[in-house]
Amino acid sequence: MMKFRFRRQGNDPQREKIKQELFAFNKTVEHGFPHQPSALAYDPKLQLMAIGTKSGAIKVYGSPGVEFTGLHKDTAAVTQILFLPGQGRLLSLLDDNTIHLWELVGGPPREVGGVKREGVVCLQEVCDYMLPGRPGIESCSATRVTVLLLLRSCDLLCVGTEGGGVYFLDLPRLSLRDSQSLHQDQVMQSLPEDYRCGKSLGPVESLQEHPQLPGKILIGYNRGLVVLWDLSARHPDHLFLGKQQLESLVWERTGNSYVSSHSDGGYSVWPVTSGNPYIHQPVSSTIPYGPFPCKAINKILWRTTQSGSPVLLYSGGMPRASYGDRHCLSIQKDKEHVTLDFTSRVIDFFTVHNVEQEKEFDDPSAVVVLLEEELVVIDLLTSGWPSLPTPYLAPLHSSAITCSCHVSAVPPKLWERLVNAGKAQQGQQRTHRSWPICGGKNQAPPPKHQELLLTGHEDGTVRFWDASGVALTPLYKLSTASIFHTDGDPADDPQDDPGDDPDARREEEEEWPPFRKVGCFDPYSDDPRLGIQKISMCKYSSKLVVAGTAGQVMVMGLSDERSEHMVDVSVVDLLQDREGFTWKGHDRLEPRLKPAPFPPGFQPLVLVQCMPPASVTAVTLHAEWNLIAFGTSHGFGLFDYHRRNAVLARCTLHPNDSLAMEGPLSRVKSLKKSLRQSFRRIRKSRVSGKKRTITTTPTSKVQEANAALAAEQEEVAPVQRRIEPRSADDSLSGVVRCLCFADTFLRDGTHHGPTLWAGTNSGSVYAYALEVPGVGGGGRLCDRGVSSGGGGEGRDACAEAVLGKEIQLMHRAPVVSICVLDGRGRPLPDPYEAAQDLATAPDMANAHSVLIASEEQLKVFSLPKVSAKTKFKLTAHEGCRVRKVALVVLSSTAQEDYSEHTMVCLTNLGDMHTFNIPALRPQVRYDCIRKEDISGIASCVFTKNGQGFYLISPSEYERFSLSAKVLTEPLCSVQLDRPLEHTLTSDGMTPQRQANGTHRLGQAEGLTEDPWTPGLSSPGQDTPLDSPLSCADITLDSTGELTMEDVRDFLTTVDEAENNLKNIKEEEGRSTGILIN
Repeated sequence: MMKFRFRRQGNDPQREKIKQELFAFNKTVEHGFPHQPSALAYDPKLQLMAIGTKSGAIKVYGSPGVEFTGLHKDTAAVTQILFLPGQGRLLSLLDDNTIHLWELVGGPPREVGGVKREGVVCLQEVCDYMLPGRPGIESCSATRVTVLLLLRSCDLLCVGTEGGGVYFLDLPRLSLRDSQSLHQDQVMQSLPEDYRCGKSLGPVESLQEHPQLPGKILIGYNRGLVVLWDLSARHPDHLFLGKQQLESLVWERTGNSYVSSHSDGGYSVWPVTSGNPYIHQPVSSTIPYGPFPCKAINKILWRTTQSGSPVLLYSGGMPRASYGDRHCLSIQKDKEHVTLDFTSRVIDFFTVHNVEQEKEFDDPSAVVVLLEEELVVIDLLTSGWPSLPTPYLAPLHSSAITCSCHVSAVPPKLWERLVNAGKAQQGQQRTHRSWPICGGKNQAPPPKHQELLLTGHEDGTVRFWDASGVALTPLYKLSTASIFHTDGDPADDPQDDPGDDPDARREEEEEWPPFRKVGCFDPYSDDPRLGIQKISMCKYSSKLVVAGTAGQVMVMGLSDERSEHMVDVSVVDLLQDREGFTWKGHDRLEPRLKPAPFPPGFQPLVLVQCMPPASVTAVTLHAEWNLIAFGTSHGFGLFDYHRRNAVLARCTLHPNDSLAMEGPLSRVKSLKKSLRQSFRRIRKSRVSGKKRTITTTPTSKVQEANAALAAEQEEVAPVQRRIEPRSADDSLSGVVRCLCFADTFLRDGTHHGPTLWAGTNSGSVYAYALEVPGVGGGGRLCDRGVSSGGGGEGRDACAEAVLGKEIQLMHRAPVVSICVLDGRGRPLPDPYEAAQDLATAPDMANAHSVLIASEEQLKVFSLPKVSAKTKFKLTAHEGCRVRKVALVVLSSTAQEDYSEHTMVCLTNLGDMHTFNIPALRPQVRYDCIRKEDISGIASCVFTKNGQGFYLISPSEYERFSLSAKVLTEPLCSVQLDRPLEHTLTSDGMTPQRQANGTHRLGQAEGLTEDPWTPGLSSPGQDTPLDSPLSCADITLDSTGELTMEDVRDFLTTVDEAENNLKNIKEEEGRSTGILIN
């Protein structure tokens, strides 16, 4: 009865105020290349580029850091975009036949980094319009829009339709000028009798305004007819009687001729004279890749130059039989001819050239090509037409992303060395031109620290990205394929570049068409075993550990010079000769036996090969101790990379764990196990199909829980609960999920030292005490190899590992994360941080503790006794499972020197839960990722300052922030030809959608929110999120089937719920589930 005295009443207003100063959820910016692009436009006055996507998103880009994003209300593909030059307005055409007007509007002044920023703008939709159907014509396809043309006066929009009509809309009101509409029958009346032949002219394929005579437009019909139409006289000036199916039109700058491209792979030059109104034949017709049948030239551009020879650019036109599957853009100038060969489809392209009327020539400086999977910019002023490196919009998925890692506060020296290594890789491009799309002004303050995002890829590469700001810029690419012989490697040395061979170059020059591979998107991997699975980096020692799919663990060091050397190889047998196990998966990658050349950058020091060669599931690095730890589905190992000595190998397999021997690339399956799992899924789906609708009354919850429980008994299904003892022989129970190094107390409470912690899929935690040479006098003499087969020199001191503790979580849920906390309850600093005074030294005077996060609950144990101190059963209360865990530091917006260490948990439902440590009291909860987005949840990575990234598509990262103080978002302004309007919502915030359909301000679902503190529970709530009474209210608000334990949890008294939430001790009568060896 005494426990009633300590129950908290209501909420703590002071704590709520602190939470509002610490927590705020925002989705800030999307990094990478837009998924499924479908349209492209360019504003030559503002130097802005716009990309539309099939999901209805519009993204506007300028100089690095200048980005605007808009999202149409309906999910429909954007088929065309047009800028109103200089006005900050653009028009979009969707495939639902609607036309939308967008404009840049000013937002309220914002304080960022202590500086007040004026003139910050965003993209907002103004109005939309749909063409009405013609009277007497039932089919709506007649008015389906095929092409748009904006006149140079920017007050009239010409709309071509599928029925052959051309309509005119006033801008910016988008109102129809019905009196000026031009229908196909009006054009037919002007045609010669022999050309009509009773055939329709087809849809309008192209509309182009005369470059010298405003008010005259070229109208190109699908059948081949082109009409020069006078808008003021409403009469055709010229009729060009083409007979080949038309694809596109472009004017020559003087207006004396135009060029048409056709479906037969050819293009024609037509004269525009003041003589005969009927022109039957062009001046010239060319099929550049004939004479055999060719594919259509979809778009063509003709640009004049001061040198006299025009630049001709066109997409398509390849010979059907030989190269019909190629995606190409051809560039011709005089005798120069290059066929750019891309790995994905060409969506659209434009040139950066002179648009001022007083200029005599176009003089194009660059061509920008939008492809389905990347953006390529070609420098037309430099000899050879090289490609320009992209400061943003780089294809993250040039090879499929398999893992990622974030490094905060990169030291300036390391940053400089990485930048130099990246520049050395780009040296062969031989262009120093600046990025041509440079509109707008980035008003975001410069980053205080440089940040790195490392992505591992399927082809064995690791890419380094500058994640300090809005623009995710590629810095450096590391390839691991050169260390191995691969399946797709016919040569002994993959570093050999055929482009350096004069004979090969001569053959390439003689090839027709003159192909040149351009772009970096390459979705094909020579060998799937090269795939990168885990990355760990020490920013202070410039050491990198990269682990792959075939059990390869590579330790790398940063070098500024090119090197050619052999890579030391050490094999670690994780099975330890255990009998009864046979590996059925892929073979290991064979390392090269000859010295291999390595360019400046990260170069391999040693290769550790796990046997069996299963995919590496966990890796960690402690550069101060020269140790790496790695884990697979069979066990984990410890390796001293300085002395090339294997210290430990521990097998974690259960005798019945046969699935772990098959590997991710094996097709060998157990029929018995597959059938058993299938029947379990069927039973589970039957039960979950009868689950309750979410209501708020406790009575209905209990009734639905009882009904679900009865259904389970009728199906004779095994009882499943949120936290339950799992079977020890579950498939893949030996998978090592996490590894952790820590300097802490393990053997006794007075002597601390290096330790290694490992957590497995079956809820087992192994803690090893380490003797490290040079650390506290540890180490021993290496006179022979240890149990894993590693070797060492006879008189060198080597590290040693002794099992100190073994913990078995009672519910056997997979261990997701392990973290040791010092005497103040704070995470231990990274290696070298405390030694170099870069972080506060850990408290070694008071007792340490270890925080173990499983998929179902969070638990803190005291050290060295390993007794449970506090816990939070997340699955029992929330009905979700932990997928990602991170410890972050959140700074206050009100007090410069105040911050809190917080644990962030991402669950399988896509929501974020935050807890203070070490008390594990819930703070706030946010909905972040859709629960159906499994890949997005799996790809999430957190930063140390409360930000994070996750994939919203194969090519895009969504960046978000949990911190009220630290967030990276676009803050930019544009100088427009019109006054900048300010449009605000009722709450004073500028409305802005994101391309994935989510809003920037995150809110905790199901909570009443104060409008001035988005994402935080209001102090006036009856049951706030961190109230001890709240767990009883939210226990059953979860998706998934109900079990008997759900009912029991709900029927517990308020006192028991309070005890569960406050996490003071284990339930009475339960064992601690700790086995200590």
